[in-house]
Amino acid sequence: MEEATSHQDILPHLFRQEYAKMTAVLCRHFGLEHIEVAEDIASDTFMKASENWAIHGVPENPVAWLYTVAKNKTKDYFKHIAVFELQVKENIKASGFEIEGDFDFSSEIIADSQLSMIFTVCGTTSSAQTQICLVLQILCGFSVEEIACAFLTKNETIKKRLHRARTVLRNENFQIRPLGEADIRSGLDTVLKTLYLLFNEGHFSKTNNLLIRKDLCSEAVRLTLLLTENVLTNTPDVNALLALMCFQSSRLDARTDRNGVGILFDKQDKSLWDRSLIDRGNYHLVNACCGMEISRYHLEAAIAYWHTAAVDEIKWRHILPLYDQLLLLEYSPVTALNRAFACSKIYSCEKAIREVEKINLSESNYYHELLGYLYSGIDINLSVQHYTRAIDLTKSKTERHTLRQEIERLNTLLSSLNNNK
Repeated sequence: MEEATSHQDILPHLFRQEYAKMTAVLCRHFGLEHIEVAEDIASDTFMKASENWAIHGVPENPVAWLYTVAKNKTKDYFKHIAVFELQVKENIKASGFEIEGDFDFSSEIIADSQLSMIFTVCGTTSSAQTQICLVLQILCGFSVEEIACAFLTKNETIKKRLHRARTVLRNENFQIRPLGEADIRSGLDTVLKTLYLLFNEGHFSKTNNLLIRKDLCSEAVRLTLLLTENVLTNTPDVNALLALMCFQSSRLDARTDRNGVGILFDKQDKSLWDRSLIDRGNYHLVNACCGMEISRYHLEAAIAYWHTAAVDEIKWRHILPLYDQLLLLEYSPVTALNRAFACSKIYSCEKAIREVEKINLSESNYYHELLGYLYSGIDINLSVQHYTRAIDLTKSKTERHTLRQEIERLNTLLSSLNNNK
């Protein structure tokens, strides 16, 4: 580490990378019913780093420094806090955890603890949105303010959601313990669904003024990548989901302009696509094809793969049957709308309009956006009507701005056509 590196530059990055790992190992010893104690020790560790490094500079091995401080703080807690002696110690002994002796922050223990924490947090009975909030706080180290920003919600609302979720953790007596094959089989589907929802919230934020939340996407990728690093969780479905995330992430920089305004797929600058992420997506998609079963993640990853293909002329003929399979496997109105868009690329906008109108999602902004797009070359007035309705329905400020720009373009075109008559 160069001496010139500022603690203000490196600490936020280390907090994102190490806070959740540190908390997971501490919870392994304290138990989840005392997760607040683990979080306090982790937070105090980073607070001490901020104070110490501002005076003495960043140490040669900052990660080792953090874990040494965390280990010492934990030992001090065991020695001096009366609450431990009175309320926690017997419970920990009964759970089979050995506190005395050296406190272990080895890479193996960290990896095992994080993996167990993922399954524990994602395995709660809380609502999907509350579950994502809990994942962001415990597994990703997000503050209440950051989570509130991500969901465009008041801090107090997020605090209440987290309080309910943590109450569930305590009341249902979840434990951080090594995972066995039975745990993996029973919990992996829920874990993947939660990570999928987390990534989708970042990939196309429905509740934030930002169209894309790269921080949410990167955290979802990081946690899914962690699953591939354990032999028990390195399954075809996990690789398929990670491939999907890589393909989608590769196009993030091209999806918005410098002002954060969305850019339609057909108008994206492909030179901005991240080729290294596409290659990594290809790698995980190949790994996903080693079994006999095909999940929704396989099909969505395959669709995302063809979106990154250079040859536009043939890709839609590959994408449409994938949507057909996806609808048969797990029907969703949004998937049906996406299929209609693919249909317009192969056949005609008129045929796609008929498909969309059968779905009849009149209260969906995406439904009206798609009809606005499909009518733009057929009936500009109808196109503008649907785009206007989509603006009324969307919660995204950025999306409204993008749609207004498209309406302005269409009105200018219509005016030009009327003047030439």
